[in-house]
Amino acid sequence: MREKNFIDSHKGVTGLFIVALIYWQDAWQNATALIYLALHGSYGLMWVLKSRLFADKSWEKDCSIMRGLIIWLGLSLYWIAPWIIVIHGVQAPGWLLALAVASFAFGVFLHFCADMQKHMSLALRPGHLLSDGLWARSRNPNYLGELLIYVAFALLAMHWLPFVVLGLFIIAYWVPNMLRKDRSLSRYPEFSDYRARSWLFIPFVI
Repeated sequence: MREKNFIDSHKGVTGLFIVALIYWQDAWQNATALIYLALHGSYGLMWVLKSRLFADKSWEKDCSIMRGLIIWLGLSLYWIAPWIIVIHGVQAPGWLLALAVASFAFGVFLHFCADMQKHMSLALRPGHLLSDGLWARSRNPNYLGELLIYVAFALLAMHWLPFVVLGLFIIAYWVPNMLRKDRSLSRYPEFSDYRARSWLFIPFVI
């Protein structure tokens, strides 16, 4: 088994989990819950498709059942947001629904387009530093896209806990991965110039 098998399976069943929640609470009239289902459910399916069509090599590592279960448990923390929405009957105001949808849309664009650009760069320009397009100002535009996606999910819950979960993932996993990648890219002679004109994560912020 590989890490991607556990990640993909979790992403793929997220929509089913949310449907089960809505069915359990008979929350079919809750527009916030249905919009959350549409966003997070479609994201899970898009992730699985991406994994099949232009997979991220970093998830190809061998993985024991125990580590896979830990991955599953960790990713399940993201299910706190739909749990709050459905169980507590959260009804987000219209402006917040619109903001969440916009954040999700821009996030999907950045995340998937950046991964596709990286995939094609590795295929067509192996051995070259990727530093143009979506990667010109942020050295991790795919993570920036994921941030916008998960911010959208957290906004819909109208609760602080999903933001804490997102913060934990950023601190414990995303940032260490970004720094590790920077150390790997430092082997390219042009990396120092690239680093000087770009940001690690969020342009003009960090």
